[in-house]
Amino acid sequence: MIDLHVHSNHSDGTLSPEELVHLAVTTGLSAFALTDHDTVSGIEQAKHAAASIVNESSLTVISGTEISAAYKKKDIHILGLFIDETSPSLLCALEEAVHARDIRNEQMAERFRIMGIPVTLEDLRVENPDTVITRAHFANYLIKHHYVKTSQEAFSRYLNHDAPCFVPREYMQPERAVALIAEAGGIPVLAHPLLYKLPPAELEALLKRLTDAGLKGLEVYYSSNTGFDEQLCYGLANRYGLFMTGGSDFHGDNKPNLYLGTGRNHNLNIPDSLLEPLYTYLQHR
Repeated sequence: MIDLHVHSNHSDGTLSPEELVHLAVTTGLSAFALTDHDTVSGIEQAKHAAASIVNESSLTVISGTEISAAYKKKDIHILGLFIDETSPSLLCALEEAVHARDIRNEQMAERFRIMGIPVTLEDLRVENPDTVITRAHFANYLIKHHYVKTSQEAFSRYLNHDAPCFVPREYMQPERAVALIAEAGGIPVLAHPLLYKLPPAELEALLKRLTDAGLKGLEVYYSSNTGFDEQLCYGLANRYGLFMTGGSDFHGDNKPNLYLGTGRNHNLNIPDSLLEPLYTYLQHR
């Protein structure tokens, strides 16, 4: 099995890149992609950890990232797989994205302080060094300091889109995200397409728009898929000539009951045969 959508503690996951590597080995994965939000900072550590394992030939760490992009006052996520994590244009754009996150995070922290919860961005950075700060870190702060009991409570009371401390963020256009990934030698993939809850015609229009811009893949296998979701995504990938990928969106303890490689309550099975057309494309483009 493989997993092409995984987060470490360099964004909003709870495991280090090294811990992810060891978990991937014990889980029996043949490959996983490290796709932290708006950063590639954990990739070198993950690859070094894989190289230090005796049976490292059985595990491939794929360089990746997950870029948030603007879509109709909401956001969609573009995965970059097999990227060159040293690409100057990609690194510059990710730094811009992290800066935009920092501005938004400070605004959210101010809203918390108005409500009597004395959190600062510096507090979050001290507790989470070398990490892209996300709403998950605010949730963990609230749990640690006994303002809420669970992450779900933190989001419902303070951090969801309709909650009092939520602040919308400025995102890049999806066409730019696709272009940056392609320029970095990677394969751009639309992550979890059904999670956006778009009407069928609007989802098709989005796929056409992104495919025209250079999108190459669609995340067909995903942890929250139920019923005929997988078949629907399979049909969309075929209709638009997109590679099929799959991932758990693993975050460690920040997403309980969602397991590396096997998804929510072990409902996921992502075959490594999905990698062959990706490798073929990379070799012959």
